[in-house]
This record gives sequence, structure tokens and C-alpha cells, in this order.
Amino acid sequence: MKLIATLIAACAALTVAAPATAQTKLKWAHVYEASEPYHKWSVWAADEIKKRTSGKYDIQVYPASSLGKETDINQGLALGTVDMIISGPSFAARSLPRLGIAYYPFIFKDADHLLAYSKSAVFKEMVDQYRAKTGIQMTAYTYYGARHTTSNRAFTDCAGMKGLKIRVPDVPVYMATPKSCGANPTPIAFAEVYLALQNGTVEAQENPLTTIEAKKFFEVQKHIMLTGHIVDGLVTQVGPHVWSKLSDAEKKLFSDVTQEAAAKATADIKKRESELTDEFKKKGLNIVQVDRAGFQQAVLKNATLESLGFDKKDFDRINALVK
Repeated sequence: MKLIATLIAACAALTVAAPATAQTKLKWAHVYEASEPYHKWSVWAADEIKKRTSGKYDIQVYPASSLGKETDINQGLALGTVDMIISGPSFAARSLPRLGIAYYPFIFKDADHLLAYSKSAVFKEMVDQYRAKTGIQMTAYTYYGARHTTSNRAFTDCAGMKGLKIRVPDVPVYMATPKSCGANPTPIAFAEVYLALQNGTVEAQENPLTTIEAKKFFEVQKHIMLTGHIVDGLVTQVGPHVWSKLSDAEKKLFSDVTQEAAAKATADIKKRESELTDEFKKKGLNIVQVDRAGFQQAVLKNATLESLGFDKKDFDRINALVK
């Protein structure tokens, strides 16, 4: 009898202990290089979440499109094949078009303006609407950089882009500036841009200086035009199949940690961005100042907010965030 009682007690102890040791493995995907701050700080966030939950969540971060192109991982988040992503909100705008206004050319003056937007009431409204529609939770916003144009043909104004075959992401609002200037925007997956530039499929592309460095586009381009036409950001997102199962405390923890990671990555990007103009000059690239006001006027004339499906009230509220 004593042996049976001992066995029963041991089994009961194991039953009680089991939930505490259960581990949930999650996949966190993005399309950026392992050398970039987005990956470095995502890995930090994954480790931090594991520590702060005593090992309950074991998150593996997959960089450089290893789980698919950006469209794929956005779809995977909705389907449940990917659990977390970092991605431009332009892809989320396919489900909630209102989010796409962040890509309207020249809407943000600089990085600080974008960061003010990420903490604003107008963005919170969009986050809540997006979650209500898709179940996906946006937890953090990271500064990606001001997008500039590289090309093997230099230009200084909007007219100089005429006929230029330029790679853009497969999102209509990215086409607004080149289309307004008479260029030929060509959507190509991010992972394929270097080869497309190298073999002449396209002759130009647009991305922040830090991405031009990380993806080595400077090796196959001669000129960098400082168009700064979009001040870009990335959003950390958690899939509905994960978010809906988190406790309130865990939701706060995931939000807090990913926001810490976003702040650290943003600081790295801002610092590196400030250094790269001089470094690219040393590599022999031609850095070209352009008539940005002319580009902006062309966009306002040829790609109006209304034509892209955006609300002037959102535009005005975003503009009012900075003086």
C-alpha cells in the first residue's frame, strides 16, 4: 500500500508540473540580412521573451527570406505557418488600405516625424482596425530609413527620371513617385533585386542607404540620388493564432520587448544612415542632391491622396504631429 501511495503521489506531482514546463515554439520571419539591425534586435527580443517567460516561448528568427518573400510571410502570418514577422505595413495595407498612407511620398519630414506617428492616436486607430479585421496584432514600429534612388543614370530633378526602368516593391503607393515623373516602375521581389540590377532587367532601384549597403546594391549602381521620397518603417506583427492565446500579461510582455527592440534597431539605423553618404563617396559612388520640392509637387499633382484611396483627414492629422 505504501508503494502504491508513493507512485500515486509521484504521478500527481508530474501532472501538476507538466504545464509549467510546456514550451511553445514560434517562428519569426523577415526578409532582411542577418547583418542588419532588424535581425540582430529581433534575435535579442526572442531571447528576452524566452527569459522573461521562464522559457515558455522559444522563438527562432529566420532572416533573409528563408521562410519566403515578403508577400509569402505576410500570408503565412494569416495562415498560421509563420507566427511573427517584421514587415513594411504596405503589405498589411492590402487588408486595411488606410495603413498605406504611411507610404504616401513626402508625408513624413524625417525619422522623428515617423516615430511620432507610430505613437499617435491615428496609428492606434489603424492598429485596432487591423486587428479587428485580421486578428493580427502590430506591436512595434521600427525606423527603416529614408528611401533614396540608385541608378546607373544620374538625374537631379523629376524630369530626369523619365523612361527610367526602376525596381519598386509590388505595392501601388511605391510607384507614385516614379510614375509621377514618367519613369517605368517594375515590381521585383526584394531577394531578386541585386541580380536584376546586375543583369540589366532594371537600371535603378530605391531603398534607404542602410539597405543599399546591406544588400550591396552599390556594387552594381553608379549614382545615389538623395530623393528621400519615402521615410519608411517596419512593423513587428504577431499572428492571430498566437496573439489570441496570450494572457494579458504576456501580450504586454511581447509588446514591451518588441518595442524595446524596435527602439534599439531605430537608433542603429539612424546612426548608420548618418555615416553612409561619406562612405559611399569613398567607394566611388556619385552622391547627387536633387530638387525634392519638384518631386513632391509632381506627386501631389499626378498621384493625389484620393486617387490612391487615402483620407485627407488622416493626412492632416499626421502632418499636425510635427511643427
